[in-house]
Amino acid sequence: MDGMNTPRRRPGRPPQADPQATRERIVAAATGLFARHGFDAVSVRQVADAAGVDVATVHHHTGGKAVLYEACFARVYALEQRALEPVLSSPTDLHRVLDAFLDFLEEWPENTGLWLRRWLDPTRHRGIDERYSMPLYERVERLLAAAGEPHPRVAVRSLIWAVHAHAVRALHGEVPGEERAALREFAHRWVSRMYDAP
Repeated sequence: MDGMNTPRRRPGRPPQADPQATRERIVAAATGLFARHGFDAVSVRQVADAAGVDVATVHHHTGGKAVLYEACFARVYALEQRALEPVLSSPTDLHRVLDAFLDFLEEWPENTGLWLRRWLDPTRHRGIDERYSMPLYERVERLLAAAGEPHPRVAVRSLIWAVHAHAVRALHGEVPGEERAALREFAHRWVSRMYDAP
């Protein structure tokens, strides 16, 4: 008889979930929680509840809380890299880079929340900046240096802080379209005036 040697699932036992999908669900849930509340205010239990799994599953797929926290930065870094790569890897202008960055922030406001909370506590979680912000920062710094900026690192950080300060509102509700448009207009005007970029 066909199927006689096929292992049968015990009654009532749910099928095993795809490990990669489970991990992604956990990290996505943790990203939102850490972005809104910060590292200390979020427990592994809260992450498990938000992801619809138990605490043991969170530990199995992501390790401890500090490892999970870093996984959230790795996640948003990969998303940001994917968004910016097309405009950084080919000859481009600063306005295209700026639009790609603003588009990314509108789609993923958790990125802003994670970084703002991270920067408020700079002595903890060492290495996160070096791994998940500096590689892209340095590529933009080179573009600014080529445009004549004598202090590209200061320029990048200044504009990013300014943009994040406005973008963080999206974590807590919809930002009016006119406010998003005004921020984009300001950022483009800043780039044009600083670097004579039409």
